[in-house]
Amino acid sequence: MAEHVLVPLDGSAQAWTALEHALTEHPDARLTLLTVINPVEAGYSAETAFPSAAEEWYQAATADAEDRFDEAAELAAEHGVSVETALEVGRPSRVIVEYLGESDADLVVMGSHGRKGVSRILLGSVAETVVRRSPVPVTVVR
Repeated sequence: MAEHVLVPLDGSAQAWTALEHALTEHPDARLTLLTVINPVEAGYSAETAFPSAAEEWYQAATADAEDRFDEAAELAAEHGVSVETALEVGRPSRVIVEYLGESDADLVVMGSHGRKGVSRILLGSVAETVVRRSPVPVTVVR
């Protein structure tokens, strides 16, 4: 049984389902929730070309992540579990795999996908990349 479970939490319905799965299937494990702020999501519009707009986008993304962590902690508390959180910046699949290499997590539980439509096709699947590169087992939840 897993002792330390990493749950990437991007706010998608699949990520919340993965968290529920981790809470239910690994109630005695230490849970770490990881949110990765992807600068690519800021886009390349003229507005984000200004440093103040980029900083505002980053602050909003950080606030969203903190709100997500608070909601997840409440859900975990309902299951009698406390969670640790981590906020990183970069390409999600790369950051998740690097985080695994630096932590003692022995399992990843993640949603099948967080993007929809064309962006998922163009940018690739984070879950697929993590499954291929992870040094520990990965459970992908739909």
